[in-house]
Amino acid sequence: MKTVQSISIGLAGLALAACNPGTTSPTAGGAEAGCMTRAYDTIGGPISLTAHTGDRVTEADFKGKPTLIYFGFTYCPDICPGTLVAVERAYQALPEGLEPPQTLLITVDPERDTPEALAQYVSTAAFPDNLIGLTGTAEEIAAAADAFIAQYERIETPDSLAEYTMDHTSLLYLMDENWQLKTFFAEADADPDYISNCLAQHIG
Repeated sequence: MKTVQSISIGLAGLALAACNPGTTSPTAGGAEAGCMTRAYDTIGGPISLTAHTGDRVTEADFKGKPTLIYFGFTYCPDICPGTLVAVERAYQALPEGLEPPQTLLITVDPERDTPEALAQYVSTAAFPDNLIGLTGTAEEIAAAADAFIAQYERIETPDSLAEYTMDHTSLLYLMDENWQLKTFFAEADADPDYISNCLAQHIG
C-alpha cells in the first residue's frame, strides 16, 4: 500500500493548477492510469464546513450515495468553471437511468467565498444541478484540503481588480457511499466522455 508521503509526492505534479494565468498546466503519470486503479484509502477524510445554504455539514451528510468533490473558488477565471461544465456534460452522457453523484465544490478562498457568493455561483446554468458549495473558516478549509491532499496557494495580483488569485490542485475526487475514495480525475482527464464512462463503471 502506498504511504501518504508517496501519494502526496505523486499528486504534487497535479497541484496548483492554472487559475493563475502564468502557471503551467500540471502533468503527471497518474492521469494516464486506468480510472479503476486510483482508490487510495489515505485520500479523503472528515470535513466540517458550511454549505451555500448556510447549513453546517460534515461528511456524514453525504454518505449513502457517491459524491464528486472539487476544490476551487468563484473568482477562478477558467479552470474551475471549465471543470464544472465538463462534469455537467459528463452527467448528461451517463447511461439512461443512472443517477449522477452528488457534487461538491469546496472553496479554497473562504475570504471571498461566503455562503451567499457560493449560492450565486453554484446556480450557474451550465454547472451540475446538484452542485453544493462549501466554505468555512481558513482552518476548516485547510483541514478539508489536508484530508484530500489538495494544495492551494494565494497569489497576489495587485494590478488586477481581484487583487489576488488562488492556485490550487485541480482534481475531481469520486467518493463512494461510505465516503471512501473510488477514483480521481486530473485536469488531463477532464473530457466529459471519459469522466462519464468512468463514473458509469464505478456507480453503474
